[in-house]
Amino acid sequence: MIRRIYLLLSDNVEFLKLNIDVIGSWPGKICLFIGEVKRNTPELIKIDKLTHGALTRCIKSSEFKKLEYTESLLVSYPVGICATSIQIIKLPDRKRSDLIRETGASAADKVKSGRILFLALSECNMCEILYGFFLKSYSFDTYKSRNFLPNQAVSVMSKVPSALKKKFMSFEALLAGIYFTRDLINEPANILNTVEFSTRLEELSLLGLDVKILDEGELQKLGMNALLAVGRGSSSPSKVVVIEWKNENSNHKPLLLVGKGVVFDSGGISIKPAGGMEEMVMDMGGAGVVAGVMKTIALRRSKSNVIGVIGLVENMPDGNSQRPGDIVKSMKGDTIEVINTDAEGRLVLCDLLWYAQKQFRPSAIIDLATLTGAVIVALGHENAGIFSNDDEICEQFLKSAELSGEGAWRMPLSENYAKLLKSRVADIANTGGRGAGACTAAKFLERFVSREIPWVHIDIAGVAFSRVSSKFHNKGATGWGVSSLNRMIIDFYEKNK
Repeated sequence: MIRRIYLLLSDNVEFLKLNIDVIGSWPGKICLFIGEVKRNTPELIKIDKLTHGALTRCIKSSEFKKLEYTESLLVSYPVGICATSIQIIKLPDRKRSDLIRETGASAADKVKSGRILFLALSECNMCEILYGFFLKSYSFDTYKSRNFLPNQAVSVMSKVPSALKKKFMSFEALLAGIYFTRDLINEPANILNTVEFSTRLEELSLLGLDVKILDEGELQKLGMNALLAVGRGSSSPSKVVVIEWKNENSNHKPLLLVGKGVVFDSGGISIKPAGGMEEMVMDMGGAGVVAGVMKTIALRRSKSNVIGVIGLVENMPDGNSQRPGDIVKSMKGDTIEVINTDAEGRLVLCDLLWYAQKQFRPSAIIDLATLTGAVIVALGHENAGIFSNDDEICEQFLKSAELSGEGAWRMPLSENYAKLLKSRVADIANTGGRGAGACTAAKFLERFVSREIPWVHIDIAGVAFSRVSSKFHNKGATGWGVSSLNRMIIDFYEKNK
């Protein structure tokens, strides 16, 4: 069964030629975006006549003037037209994409179902509005037996619908990647085990991606003992999935994306507290982001060379599980003392990082992982923790995150943190204790990256999953990182654009 592999919105969005007669007979809801200027366009004047002046009275009212940007007034069952309501949303005139996207997200909060008509009557950036709208419209209701809301159907009316539709294609590809990431992270672990996860990734080959799955036998031959040790207590076999997108017109070394894919993290023998453990279905968030990015760049036919490497394991307590005090040998050859089996993500990533750089000789590496609770203590749920051995690539990512509206903050990676990882019996311990936990975890990973390769480690533990709704997402998976990495690839890694 193929699940949401192609564009998600193609059947739900139509782009129509601006037609006042159609507006007058529209049977559903209408969303109208009004800024501070250019309110007297011919189209607005005609719609105002249809509503017997209701539109003008609303826009000129003191209530509308008091509105903040993205807030709105609702005209229910307006006279003169067939629409059930007109939502008049105040649009910022400043050309800030974040505010414009927020306006679209605001519309999603107010029109949750049914037939919706967006009117692009001014010079507003309708693509950014639609992007914000669909970011907030996402819901994960696969396992709800009753859904009381009808499906949402969106129409967009503009003067040149073909041009708007073409422009929206890149946003549509990005939304498809973000939705894919959210779907993966939201899935329960009894459904999305390592086998099912690898199957869904394999289906990405339908988009032109080259997908290769390494099973446990191959991983043993490669010497990925640290990764394999994490999954020893699970009935689901550990796997590594390699997803490659290649620009045939470019000989440039690939950008490497590495994702931690712990489909469920019980903590192993060092078991986690029961409270909140159900959220550990999101411990494969790094793998989910990598998968979403690879889907996005394939859908928009990116002119880049990018390889995603994903490690899929499950960390469960069992008679075969690794124990605190065990010593495992990494693919690199370094021995690791397992102090805490709940510090398992770095064991997965260290073998992935070593394998990926030796196998593919990348231009740079970016790894993503829901790695530490410590990064949440440091940065809360507003920013991901960014660690890097290279200022240039770090600044590239931070700039891309800023443009995408995704919070990111660079954290220290000084040599003193390595002292906390010293082991009495092995080359290195897998944890340095409570203090500076996010920094020592990053320092552990740095040991497995060649110094000459630019590398960024992104700890997304605080931003991959949310217990509360925000401007652009509802409770659950956020899809954080797909937009930032896609922007970074466009700006710094696409050749012959």
